[in-house]
Amino acid sequence: MIGRHHARLLQSSERVVLAGAVDPSGDRYRAVHDPELVMNSLEVLLERNIEFAIVAVPTELHLTVVERLARAGVAMLIEKPLAPTTQEAREIVRICRERGVPAAVGHVERFNPALREMRERMLAGQLGRLFTLSTVRSGPFPARVRDVGVIKDLATHDLDVVAWLAGARITSLAAQVQHLSGREHEDLVLITGVLESGAAFNCWVDWVSPRKIRRTRALGERGVLEADTLTADLTFYENGEVRVLWPAAEQFRGVSEGDVIRYALRREEPLKLEHEAFIDLLEGRRAEQLVSVEEGLEVVAVAEAVLESARAGRTVALRGANEDAAGVRERAESAVPSRRSQGG
Repeated sequence: MIGRHHARLLQSSERVVLAGAVDPSGDRYRAVHDPELVMNSLEVLLERNIEFAIVAVPTELHLTVVERLARAGVAMLIEKPLAPTTQEAREIVRICRERGVPAAVGHVERFNPALREMRERMLAGQLGRLFTLSTVRSGPFPARVRDVGVIKDLATHDLDVVAWLAGARITSLAAQVQHLSGREHEDLVLITGVLESGAAFNCWVDWVSPRKIRRTRALGERGVLEADTLTADLTFYENGEVRVLWPAAEQFRGVSEGDVIRYALRREEPLKLEHEAFIDLLEGRRAEQLVSVEEGLEVVAVAEAVLESARAGRTVALRGANEDAAGVRERAESAVPSRRSQGG
């Protein structure tokens, strides 16, 4: 499903030449313009001496595909989550490091215009001290999902986003899940937790709703920033000093009212921006918003802590998991070779 969108963007890019796409079941969405570029095995694609590949296979196959691409010296943008388990995620990190291949994880929400603007404003101090971050990711069941539940498929977006927006890791969390569709994997999760900064966070994620909702809200001492990531809208609700003199309204309005501002943002497709950042990385330029494989490992560790919390019915501390991922990240090599970009 996501592979067809990668193919669409690669074919329209002036910075890459599409070498081919691999899918043993064929191009059922007719995403590749030239049928000759659709292959049924990775080995055939590798004969074309590709320089980078986008790994958009089911999560359980990531390690196998990454290992083969790394042996061939191919750089990789790997769809999220990085792997189905922290053990496999660590192995992917190790392989990429030892082979010296540039790699990143496709946490595409970091490229949503509303969230990018939100983060810049938060880090610039617009909200002052952060009190809480909350996300809602709700919608119909995606038929594409076979191998994981809502936590690893969707909540990994939000677990990455809350830590990235706040600039602070998750230190503890508690979670509840529900199995509503008869599958072995969970269909709904409610997560609450604490960040290193002391701010609280909560995430509500499900795929059993008829209405698609994607909202992220940050509450601080100076007001609220709220992003609708479906429309890429960002609104600021400012605390004010104007006293409400109408008693009937005052009891509902709270202590103060301020200005409400909806920002005019430049809206570009997040997946396209992610491609551009990855190509920048390959060409030796800074790509700060890309998610490294080390960061991808950390998100998988947090997702597993969510599952552990739900199974055990208790709050889980993530200090050990975070330190493990952080140690890997600190040891990772930072040098990136310059190369011309050809995508597979």
